[in-house]
Amino acid sequence: MNVKLGIIGFGGMGKWHEQNATRVKGVEIVAVCEIDDTKRQEAIDLGYPAYKDVEDLLANPEVNTVLITVPNHLHKEMVIKAANAGKHIIDEKPAALNTAEYDEMVKAVENNNVTMMVHQNRRWDRDFRIAKKVYEEHMIGDIFTIESKLHTANGRIHEWHLYKKYGGGMLYDWGVHLIDQACQMMKGAKVLSVFADLKSIINYEVDDYFKILLKFDNGITYHIELGTYVLNYQPRWLVAGNRGTLKINTFACDGEIWRTSELLDKLPAQIAETVAGPTRQFAPQPAGALYSEELPTVETDWTDFYQNFVNVVNGKEEQLVKHEEVRRVLAIMEAAWKSSETNQAILFEK
Repeated sequence: MNVKLGIIGFGGMGKWHEQNATRVKGVEIVAVCEIDDTKRQEAIDLGYPAYKDVEDLLANPEVNTVLITVPNHLHKEMVIKAANAGKHIIDEKPAALNTAEYDEMVKAVENNNVTMMVHQNRRWDRDFRIAKKVYEEHMIGDIFTIESKLHTANGRIHEWHLYKKYGGGMLYDWGVHLIDQACQMMKGAKVLSVFADLKSIINYEVDDYFKILLKFDNGITYHIELGTYVLNYQPRWLVAGNRGTLKINTFACDGEIWRTSELLDKLPAQIAETVAGPTRQFAPQPAGALYSEELPTVETDWTDFYQNFVNVVNGKEEQLVKHEEVRRVLAIMEAAWKSSETNQAILFEK
């Protein structure tokens, strides 16, 4: 069957989905629901039937799937209504405000025998896929640390994202993606502990900076940092192993893999005089000892999410974004909030 979408919420992400979902064969948009008169008129101008009341959209028999892009605090309500109406569901991230809400949503989905997938589209980001390939294929040996950082100088958060009651803040906005990427890269490994520091730097009610340290039972410490007011950006990825170091600077995937041409124990051991004083360990490397190579190539596309959803509702594939994965990310977020409040590392999975 074709996926006939009714988009609930026609703001920034609703419009993004309107432009991208139909790139996949078997997906069409048949209706929109939006409470804002101006945005609803924009949908009408694009040729879609547009409703102000979600009940009217859910009553439309042509809609067999809803795509929920409303503010975060409304996700649970909309998912349960859609499930009770017998509609399949694509739910924007974060799926819910917490694990308890998500459990209610999954129960409603299962009771009504409909499919729900959460739009964790950044599993298909090319920079992430390159880092994941390097990790999985041991391209830089045994990895001991991973840094996933996202910095901007834009500072201010906008619209409903400014308010706690609507599920605002950057942990809900981007943290859910960055934690999901960590769990996908470390698939099969347990998170032993979560330590986090969340701050409000220039947005007073919600977090606009966070640092999260995930300690996995495979020995890897995974650092996640996001700052909306960092004025000189650090690399998007820094991954260090015992046979090389991966650096990816931006989403544009500019970067390289660094290697050493000689084993470290064969490098000269003499003391060098530097601006930091006499040192062996941090002396400049001999000429030619370090060299770089190009990043590996990967093929990836965000529309793979929609293709998987089409195949799932037609019984051809398992869904790639599974309920237990979504719930685990929400649980890690809950541990991060608790850690930041208590200034303690939170033991997670035994």
